[in-house]
Amino acid sequence: MAPSEPPPSAAGLSPSPPRSIADVAAAGVATWFGAGLLPWAPGTWGSLAALPFAWGLCVMSDGPLPLALATAGVALLGWISADHHARRIGEADPGQVVVDEVAGQWLTLVAVPPDILAYAAGFLLFRLFDIWKPWPAGWADRTLKGGLGIMVDDIVAGAYAGLVLHGLLLWRGS
Repeated sequence: MAPSEPPPSAAGLSPSPPRSIADVAAAGVATWFGAGLLPWAPGTWGSLAALPFAWGLCVMSDGPLPLALATAGVALLGWISADHHARRIGEADPGQVVVDEVAGQWLTLVAVPPDILAYAAGFLLFRLFDIWKPWPAGWADRTLKGGLGIMVDDIVAGAYAGLVLHGLLLWRGS
């Protein structure tokens, strides 16, 4: 590093600050309003930060449609934002990008009622599948590039976790 260059921040951000409104917006969405900048296990923080939004959407509506639409919207916005932010800071899949966890966590919760135990189980199941990355999540994580690659493995993990969670709730009789 040349003496005139400032050192990178502890959070792993580029030494250069965002230069445009698009940079600021992409960073805000990609890090889920800063949750991804928290220390230790940013993916877990992103998943936790997703829960109150999902809960709010579910209790303010009648049925899963609003959360399903929000999930699709955040997945698309996340693809664009994650791609922009990752290119700006020069990393293929930065840990601070957690919008993918938000989309996956919401997908996990789409078909369940806003119940504290269901949400806790959904959180744990999503983290399990996100870390485990069973096929095709692992393939997507290794193969797809850019914002799409950042997002897809978590969407797959969310689908797996959602199916298991829904099955558990049916088995339990909820």
